[in-house]
Amino acid sequence: MRFSVDAWDPGYGTSLGEEELVESSAPVVLDVEVPESAWAPRDPAPGTAPPGAVLFVDGVRRVEARAWIHDSVPPGEQATSALPALCASYASGVVCCCAAGAHLAVATVRRGTFTAAAHAGDVRTTAGDYPVRRTRATDPVGLSLALQRALGELEVESAAAARAQLGDHPTGGHHTADPAGDDPAGGTDLLVVDGPLRGRQHLPRTLGFVKTHQSAYLPPRQHAMVGTLGPGQRTPVFLMGTSWDRHSWYLRLPGGPGAPWAGVVRVECGADMSAAEAIALADQSQVTLRRFASTEFKDARAPQNLYPIAGLERALRRRMGDPQLLYRALRRAAVH
Repeated sequence: MRFSVDAWDPGYGTSLGEEELVESSAPVVLDVEVPESAWAPRDPAPGTAPPGAVLFVDGVRRVEARAWIHDSVPPGEQATSALPALCASYASGVVCCCAAGAHLAVATVRRGTFTAAAHAGDVRTTAGDYPVRRTRATDPVGLSLALQRALGELEVESAAAARAQLGDHPTGGHHTADPAGDDPAGGTDLLVVDGPLRGRQHLPRTLGFVKTHQSAYLPPRQHAMVGTLGPGQRTPVFLMGTSWDRHSWYLRLPGGPGAPWAGVVRVECGADMSAAEAIALADQSQVTLRRFASTEFKDARAPQNLYPIAGLERALRRRMGDPQLLYRALRRAAVH
């Protein structure tokens, strides 16, 4: 009997999700780089060089307490209804890997009270304030999505701040480009966002890095080909659309032997760039991302959990503070 063991710690599930991949109904264009009949594992184009600097962007979130915002009533009267709220912390940051080494370029922590209650105000505690963030949602899922949107906005701000520091010359120049818009000088940095690129596809020279897979986007023959990729190889670039369009490709990071999709990630970039630009980014991803792949004895989600992203997550969680202290502060604030 031949079998393989998933390298990921069972506590994280698996890189393929908990069940077999669900076939996606998203439209896919396969002949962006090569004709559909010519699909085969691809090595990077000769002469492809890594960027002068790689900026890894990630964010973390934590619900500190679930609360209820009661009706506004005169003193001494009992409120008869209440709307739910989330008191949450969220943080985003950027690790820059360049000639000077790896360093934390940006780290920002914010807190908020997410609720649809029109009369809600900021929650002030001895451990920090939670400014009100009004939403339309009144259910737990909707409130969680509102928190995720706020985190996404903060990640865009972090990327812009990091690029404003770096400029377009990571070796020490001071030319400044619009960090969240056009790329007038042809920058030498590459921005890697942990997770899908949705909401951030307008950022130039940016890749979305998707570690886990829930859907099968490719037809059966091309899907099976993903399992034949060697370390550092990728599929051809394809164009896919769900509620938004993007170029994408699958890439196998170097790692130990395992299941056919062991070490496979999906990388994506914006659909508004030309096919040639997307292909050039795909080649660059091959010579860049493999340098940061984690190993099993150091990371429970190796090799997909890249070292800079893992380190950034730990740094951001430390900056968010102790959850028990924050919870007690919220409880005290609620009774005063």
